[in-house]
Amino acid sequence: MVAGLIGKKIGMTQGFDGQGNSVPFTVIQAGPCTVVQKKSKDKDGYDALQLGFVEAKGAKKSNKAMAGHFVKSGLPGTKILREFSFEGPGEVKEGDQFFVDVFKVGEKVHVTGTSKGKGFAGVVKRHHFRGGGAAHGSMFHRAPGSIGASSYPSRVVKGLRMGGHMGHDRVTVRNLVVLQTDKENNLLVVKGAVPGPNGTYVLIQRA
Repeated sequence: MVAGLIGKKIGMTQGFDGQGNSVPFTVIQAGPCTVVQKKSKDKDGYDALQLGFVEAKGAKKSNKAMAGHFVKSGLPGTKILREFSFEGPGEVKEGDQFFVDVFKVGEKVHVTGTSKGKGFAGVVKRHHFRGGGAAHGSMFHRAPGSIGASSYPSRVVKGLRMGGHMGHDRVTVRNLVVLQTDKENNLLVVKGAVPGPNGTYVLIQRA
């Protein structure tokens, strides 16, 4: 069985369980994913499947090299290609497809995506620094304070928390519970939040 699928975040909302508790969940378009290349331990040194995410809006225009790469699978071209490990019985070949039903209701998955970019942010927003007093004349409100000593080491040490680019990082949210699958519409519903804005691509892997 393939270890995961490529998906696209549709959006987030909430529902209610049998006891009336509010349950946040995210809807993801998971698949269909087509096998573009099958890698083996004899030829490539490891076993894996390279999957392409099939989108309804049409294929990506490929250059000659990538067009040749897609020939065996029969795909005209996809925007997203990712590798997943593959184990278990059954022969898989280029052109085979995997759907959202590879995940079962109740099992846990890891979802990896790119978080929302916030641009340049200071230490209060980026690292939750407390800042100084708000009274008039303090002259210390949202500044980072001292960033190093003068005599020794006479430099700013690596890794010091400072203002800078916030967000747009690769983030993995672990152990999200699968609440529902809809094979007809390729939809996967997981409990909790998934990184990134709506429309971002995510990797869904079995925990």
